[in-house]
Amino acid sequence: MKLLSIDYIPGQEFEALGMVKGAVVQTKNFGKDFMAGMKTLVGGEVTAYTEMLNEARQIAVKRMVDEAKEMGADAVVGIRYGSAQMMQGAAEVLAYGTAVRFK
Repeated sequence: MKLLSIDYIPGQEFEALGMVKGAVVQTKNFGKDFMAGMKTLVGGEVTAYTEMLNEARQIAVKRMVDEAKEMGADAVVGIRYGSAQMMQGAAEVLAYGTAVRFK
């Protein structure tokens, strides 16, 4: 399945089937959360949170693609991501776009 952040596929006609989305609320375990908090003392990238968000994006995209497949889509265009902190150490990640079928 093609996944594109642009709203069109060059040279390809398609019909829009509707919006699809995938969401996940992801958290790290206490030990990693504690170590990430300690990182604020010295600065730098908090790799535990970077990994958590990467994993959350992958899950959200998979859920979005699964929903698109159920609609009979060939691609999802106009993909966007959103995120929000739900609580300390937990984030919601949302992936959404428009499911399309090729003509």
